[in-house]
Amino acid sequence: MITETRLFDLFKDLCLINAPALQERECVEFGKRYLKAMGLEVSEDNAGEKIGGNANNVIAKLPGNKPGAPAIFFSAHFDTVEPTEGLEIGERNGEFYSKSDTILGADDKGGMAPAIEAVQAIKESGEPHGDVYLILSVAEEIGLKGAFACDIQQIGVDYGFVFDTGPPVGSFVNHVGTHDKIYARVIGRPAHAGKHPEDGINAIQAASAGVAKMKLGKVDEDTTANVGTIEGGTATNVVPAEANLTAEARSLDVAKLDAQVKHMVDCFEAGAAEHKAKTEIRTERMYDGYLVAEDAAPVRVALKAAANIGFRHALRWTLGGSDANAFNAKGVPSIVVGTGMKEIHTHDEHVSKKDLSDLALLAIELIRVAARG
Repeated sequence: MITETRLFDLFKDLCLINAPALQERECVEFGKRYLKAMGLEVSEDNAGEKIGGNANNVIAKLPGNKPGAPAIFFSAHFDTVEPTEGLEIGERNGEFYSKSDTILGADDKGGMAPAIEAVQAIKESGEPHGDVYLILSVAEEIGLKGAFACDIQQIGVDYGFVFDTGPPVGSFVNHVGTHDKIYARVIGRPAHAGKHPEDGINAIQAASAGVAKMKLGKVDEDTTANVGTIEGGTATNVVPAEANLTAEARSLDVAKLDAQVKHMVDCFEAGAAEHKAKTEIRTERMYDGYLVAEDAAPVRVALKAAANIGFRHALRWTLGGSDANAFNAKGVPSIVVGTGMKEIHTHDEHVSKKDLSDLALLAIELIRVAARG
């Protein structure tokens, strides 16, 4: 029912358009033209104005032809984690990969192309379906900004599926952890490192003392933590007066997360105190986790659709965020659909033709099962 050559061409066309976060305009324009040529109702919202980007979320609608069927949506994001300018796509053993010194961009074009192909195939078939929306977002990779700026609760969808996690195709994420960030500034005192180092307070040393006290990595079965960046100092002959660090923690259990964040803040403060430095620390909740119950409509539909076409991978959880975090927070039940994207966020990223095709077939079955109620 799908047209594989059309699917693969669309995937490659999307990947070849450079679309880093907040700079997705060219890809958005391509997407709008493609969706309008399919005969969908296409619009943009005003997300770009809200988040400081040059493009908005795209909302496309295939009107239903079965009265009373639920309105569902498929979602994927335009942006990639880094620029893909100069991308050359290669094919090896049935897999697409980047031949150039850039990522492929299968995250999330490997979700977007199959979702679009599925809607096009359903439209061409004329078989019964409810309203089907494509909600294609911007700025996902920098904190789900486009999804949080989307007024999805005003669109009129009942529930949906976000095509944006790794394999296996046929699996679904219905449980996601909460994610906090920590911004720490450690303030010391400058001095000449060769003449009077005793007059200074080394902010990097004080920050390091705090980090050394922390439980990091896999803290427990539900919780992870990491210190990701540290910046400070001006020259080797100056005792550094300031160090700035960013850290994070994630957990399926909010109480555990709160405890881990407090632990990390306490460690920053204790390390600074040991060296008579000062701290300025700010924490930020990036997104709340969610659990979509197994008897909720999107989960029931997903499991039935997967079983219908022979997938047995079922449900899983993750600590990685997606636009589903934003949509669930806005009251629209959403789960994440496993795609074929592998080694994402690296220059070895790749995706197989089979996984692209299987995902499009699964998306078609999601539409069918939802329409049957």
